[in-house]
Amino acid sequence: MGGDKSVFQTTVWSDICLVRTLDQGRRDAAINDLIKAYWKPVYCYLRRKGLDNERAKDLTQGFFEEIVLGRQLVQRADETKGRFRTFLLTALDRYVTSVHRRDFAAKRRPKEGIIPLQDLDETSVSVAAEGMSPGSTFNYVWASELLQAVLANVQEGCEQDGKQVHWQLFHARVLNPIISGAEPPSLAELCERLNVAGTVKAENMIVTVKRRFQAALRRHIRDHVESEEDVDEEIRDLMNILSG
Repeated sequence: MGGDKSVFQTTVWSDICLVRTLDQGRRDAAINDLIKAYWKPVYCYLRRKGLDNERAKDLTQGFFEEIVLGRQLVQRADETKGRFRTFLLTALDRYVTSVHRRDFAAKRRPKEGIIPLQDLDETSVSVAAEGMSPGSTFNYVWASELLQAVLANVQEGCEQDGKQVHWQLFHARVLNPIISGAEPPSLAELCERLNVAGTVKAENMIVTVKRRFQAALRRHIRDHVESEEDVDEEIRDLMNILSG
């Protein structure tokens, strides 16, 4: 996205270009992908700004409906002027300021909105980023969503290939301990629980899923940077954001 690449670059400028295409279908798909990627970081950013849950939801919906879609914000993004996220947050701050000057509740919008905020668990997305600045919260939630998407892709691939037990081993031995901060169960215990013939086989099955995860992560990151050389740097930045 330009700049010194000191933080995880998560916007694909080729996708921004698709928003400007004359092909209505491709344009709508590109806009929907960007909204899907950014709505939760925007919501969490507003929560860390001190807004309550309902107000943050209202402003998130309004920002995407009025500014991103209504004023074609994405179409006006300029790659030469820096990161898209900075451009987006600047527009968001201006929007929040302007909302205070008018009756936001009177604005017409689709009954259900364009973003699935009604099912949003505010605790799960705010506690994880407790103590962070609004900008750091935005980056953290963005990186978390990206990682969850990669893990979902790996799980789906394992299930499609008949490797459900591989995924269950990986989840129990590797993923869940990271998420919960608990000690991983022993391989012997997992072998007995999942009916796996020996710890050596279990280790190999876990390695298989690890390799799938690494490959899926690299594919996803590769779609978000300009060159192959940037992939390792971007993965390091992603992990730094999450560990921070």
